[in-house]
Amino acid sequence: MNWLNSEAFTLFGQHILWSDMIGNIFGLAALALGWRRSLWTWPVQFVSGLILFAAFFDHLTGSAGKQVVVMAVAAYGFWQWNRGRGKAGDGHIAPRFATWTERGATIAAAAAGTVAVALLFKAYPSLSWDPWPDAYIFVGTIVAMYAQAKGMVEFWFAWLLVDLVGVPLNFANGYAFSGFVYVIYGALVLWGMRDWWLRSRRSPQPVLEGAPA
Repeated sequence: MNWLNSEAFTLFGQHILWSDMIGNIFGLAALALGWRRSLWTWPVQFVSGLILFAAFFDHLTGSAGKQVVVMAVAAYGFWQWNRGRGKAGDGHIAPRFATWTERGATIAAAAAGTVAVALLFKAYPSLSWDPWPDAYIFVGTIVAMYAQAKGMVEFWFAWLLVDLVGVPLNFANGYAFSGFVYVIYGALVLWGMRDWWLRSRRSPQPVLEGAPA
């Protein structure tokens, strides 16, 4: 797997590695498939994590460990969507807005997770290039994937919040290629958010068990 860490090409003065390019391509494909509510979004996300895990395993154990978490959440998402297929009447999951309880729990978990992961990164500097932004992006990604697995429209907002930090951070650190990729992510997020928002209004709302029809 050494070829994954070799240079694919040079762009904007950056030496683009095969692992970075392939991972970004799979990431964009996974997001586009998520927009279409295709079950394939999760296998593609899993493969992306697997490729990056293989690229990082020998020399960046912290980054490799993050990809293990991403793959685990991707497997969970596949299981959840497979269970929920057909609820929208078109063979796919039915998008919905989270309840206020779910929103509160998600925000609290994201905040606590970011602090905990950042402190872990600070305690073990070899795990991260910049503890707080790295923790924010990592935890935000996991939260977004979890909300996506649950079919929540809010997962697009979570991705947007990740992009708002990821784009300027990459440009500020000289990673113009990754920055432009995050810009594309942002455009897909806005289009996907609109599509899921409209579908959630057309989808039938679940009736609580025991409630009158």
